[in-house]
Amino acid sequence: MGSSVLTPFAELGAFRPTDAAPPVAAAGLDPGQPDPGELDLDEIVAFYRRYGFVILRDVLGEPLTTQIETECAAAQAGVLSGGLPARHGSTQYLDDAGKAARFVNYVEHVEELAPSVRAAAAHPVLVDVVRNLIGPGAGPGIWLNDSDKAGIIYQDARPGRESGYSRIGWHSDWQAMPSLDIWPGLAFTIHIDATSPANGFLRMVPGSHQWATPAPYRNINGVAVPADARPACGYTDTPPPFEMPLGFEKVPGEIAVYADRGDVLLHDAYTWHAAARATDDSAVRRHVRGSYLAGDESSYRPQFVKNAAR
Repeated sequence: MGSSVLTPFAELGAFRPTDAAPPVAAAGLDPGQPDPGELDLDEIVAFYRRYGFVILRDVLGEPLTTQIETECAAAQAGVLSGGLPARHGSTQYLDDAGKAARFVNYVEHVEELAPSVRAAAAHPVLVDVVRNLIGPGAGPGIWLNDSDKAGIIYQDARPGRESGYSRIGWHSDWQAMPSLDIWPGLAFTIHIDATSPANGFLRMVPGSHQWATPAPYRNINGVAVPADARPACGYTDTPPPFEMPLGFEKVPGEIAVYADRGDVLLHDAYTWHAAARATDDSAVRRHVRGSYLAGDESSYRPQFVKNAAR
């Protein structure tokens, strides 16, 4: 059952299938993979429309999560050793590109190296939920930001000195590609590690997807916004009640969104979010992140406005 904001001690936004069945050859699933059961789509959609995120729990299953962990670790090792094409390495998201020679925080296009990641992204339960969240009325259908575009990314965040990614400041995803007509969309994050204050967690401003958030004309990195960018985007024309902070400041109404191992977090591309740094210097926070879009796929072109603080 999904959790309600009125349910005492429930985890806000986390939804579990009901009547999960033993392993069966369910439609679209491999034989032996557990049938995750039924999700209350009406409740999920209602929560997402209001708050801009949901967590799907107990959908992927531990065997697939373990496979994702193993294959992504192998890909990460391959990038560090130089055994994989440069296409899979990344420095554009780091606080210091020089750190990429000592540690690999990001593996780009990991779906090409880890079949389990592609299987998870195409999981029929996940795809059905995404279609209900952003598909109706948005165009011909949803589409995965796949290998011919930005692809799916494996992220390994940790606070050590060798790490180039430990946190990220306030932003909304559409701000990174403000010139494109690919919206609406949402990000999916498959959590390999449970999140906590010890290893870092997502900060979210519920309901901010409804605001017409400006393009990042002011940003901490001093990056120029393209001239053809939309001036603002969101589900309404209502401007935000306050400016988006340039860094990691506290935002009125923000909440901590925690995830368990194997959870799939879905958050809207217009929702304000940030990631808190771990408080334990030995902690690790690993996840796989991709996106589904429902706008004009033919309008896609590479664009990345690095406006968020690192």
